[in-house]
Amino acid sequence: MRIRYEIRRTLVTLSGTQRLRLKIRRCEAEGCARFRKPYRPEAEGALALPQQEFGLDVMALVGALRHRDHRSVPEIHAILRDRGVPIAERSVTNLLDRYDEVLAARLGDPQHLRRQLGGQDRIVLALDGLQPDVGHEVLWVLRDCLSGTVLLARSLLSGTAEDLAALLREVVEAVGVPVAGVISDGQHSIRKAVATVLPEVPHQLCHFHFLREAALPIFEADRHAKKELKKAMRGERAVEGRRDAEADLVRSYAGAVHSAITDDGRAPLDAAGLRLKEQLEKVAGSLERVRSKGGPSRPLARLALLIGRALAGTAALWPAVRQGFVFVHAAARLLANPAAETGAKVRRRFDGLLAAMQRHRRRVVDLGAALDHFRKVARSYRPGLFHAADVPGLPRTNNALEQLFGSQRYHERRATGRKTASPGAGLRGSVRLVAGIGTRAHVLSGRDLGRVDRTRWRDLRRSLDAKRQARVARTRFRRDPDAYLTALERLAQKPALPS
Repeated sequence: MRIRYEIRRTLVTLSGTQRLRLKIRRCEAEGCARFRKPYRPEAEGALALPQQEFGLDVMALVGALRHRDHRSVPEIHAILRDRGVPIAERSVTNLLDRYDEVLAARLGDPQHLRRQLGGQDRIVLALDGLQPDVGHEVLWVLRDCLSGTVLLARSLLSGTAEDLAALLREVVEAVGVPVAGVISDGQHSIRKAVATVLPEVPHQLCHFHFLREAALPIFEADRHAKKELKKAMRGERAVEGRRDAEADLVRSYAGAVHSAITDDGRAPLDAAGLRLKEQLEKVAGSLERVRSKGGPSRPLARLALLIGRALAGTAALWPAVRQGFVFVHAAARLLANPAAETGAKVRRRFDGLLAAMQRHRRRVVDLGAALDHFRKVARSYRPGLFHAADVPGLPRTNNALEQLFGSQRYHERRATGRKTASPGAGLRGSVRLVAGIGTRAHVLSGRDLGRVDRTRWRDLRRSLDAKRQARVARTRFRRDPDAYLTALERLAQKPALPS
């Protein structure tokens, strides 16, 4: 192709402001695919993105400062100015957005994924959704459990089976590696999507989500019993405030009681109420031993009397709670499969446990509804609870992906100072999550960013801009519905443009 004309371009890089002279070529042969189309020098793509005034080396530094060093936008702006880069603070935000888009487009490129997964003979998919803002888009993430690679991140307004099936098909076509298994929670739309796209692939349902949902009534009964016990112990602060000869000893015992009361548990296996009862019983036993040895009696006797009354008043609540957690812990031990038994054997043991629950249903009236709920949830989850015992590398829980979400929120808080999710987490979370993980995993240069497929990057940026415009329209309607609708009516009255 012949050189037809030149273009001058000014570019701001870390080494200073540079003037580029680009020789534009164009083919003059009719019938050629590049007939009269401008062809810019390939070296330009390693320096900057199209229509950008800052070089890729500046963009790579901005991304590293944000995602690796957790710098805020004003801090990044000050660092660049100290290095002699003439840039406005608003341009730092724009560069950070471009960095997230470019890196997400590069890491999500099917060719890049196939090269990265080329040494594997299979993948195990983990699928879950994150909703930063209630009522807005849900960020759906598909990750390979074996390599830890995020294969796809996409924000969707709905999580229907059809939408999730499209994401699964896109990932299966992109990786080019057989899918050996899928791990997810018990959401029915996910189950339907996996059954549609990967009907022969084992779909493991998360044991943690199953136990948390199945044991919810038992956990609530424990929390209710703990609340009643705490209510009966309200007088311990009055004891703590005593100022007499035994004040230090009284405050120490009262502090132990207060520490036990404020120790909360987490579902589904942590029985905070039972633990509080046991700790109060230990404190009462210690007080009784002090009294029997002739120690100080009046202030400590009051505390012992308070604990005794509280335990006696809630004694009827604990047998059902204790028996319920016996079943919950037994189910957790069976599903953990420490003996590495086959899925069929674990299934038989689990069915035996459910049968034992049915037998105890008639004996323990207070526990009957909770056991019925456990067995009902178990019937729903049962087809997908035991694949992990037979498929190597298939995890029992989806906690690794949950922890990935938590890690991303932690890094966002460190960089922005926000305790809650940022407003753009749902809108740009699909690129921000991938860019953050990729930056923290590898040190990237401007040349690495220059290898991105420009067409893929433009399509990604266009889709993000369309979502942003949709959110802007929703915000305008909430602020002034009449003006918003009036503008639409005027637009509808305009004559259609000729096709």
